[in-house]
Amino acid sequence: MPRPGAVTLDAFGTLLVMNSPASRLHGLLVEEGYEHAPADVERALRAEIRHYRLNHMRGRDATSLAVLRRDCAAVLRSGLGDDAPSLSRLTDMLMRSLRFEPAADALPALDALDRAGVTLAVVSNWDASLPDVLERLSLRDRFGAVITSATAGRAKPNAGIFARALAAIGAAPEDALHCGDDPFADAEGARRAGMRPVLLDRAGRHPSRPGLMRVRSLTELADLL
Repeated sequence: MPRPGAVTLDAFGTLLVMNSPASRLHGLLVEEGYEHAPADVERALRAEIRHYRLNHMRGRDATSLAVLRRDCAAVLRSGLGDDAPSLSRLTDMLMRSLRFEPAADALPALDALDRAGVTLAVVSNWDASLPDVLERLSLRDRFGAVITSATAGRAKPNAGIFARALAAIGAAPEDALHCGDDPFADAEGARRAGMRPVLLDRAGRHPSRPGLMRVRSLTELADLL
């Protein structure tokens, strides 16, 4: 099997993690005098996250993304009940509570892949804000392309989003490997696109499958090249 010349990576759950948004949101609410039980804040935030996942494709650009975020905040406000900030204020608080950071194994893995000389891209089911998120984390320059489902008009496991990423970095499917943490969206999607799928299974939750490479850490990717 020839050595891959390109590697594409999923973002959330693979490159990036988000820690305790409910506790941060609860703290922001308390600071402004809104005394909700932590469990109630968490429940309302779960409803908001469900709404976002179902509608993230609407966030195609800055204008549509602002509308989507306000709609998400409206779902959150409905979950909090009458004792809640104004919709515009809650939208700001919601966005402040959603803080992403690199996964613990992300930077070492990216360093190793860079040393291996492969071309990198991100392929993610995300809205149009992902390049800015990566920029704030000083990760954007690591990738030749950042392709999101909202801007591509196709979500994983649709092969089209992978094809768009490969075209952007000038790689052929058979010369590329994709790694993500979702067996269907990532592994099956990459297979449909003609790429070599690698399932990131940090917790060892997924059973082995014939023909599917599996790693417990992103740092193992360089060893597959």
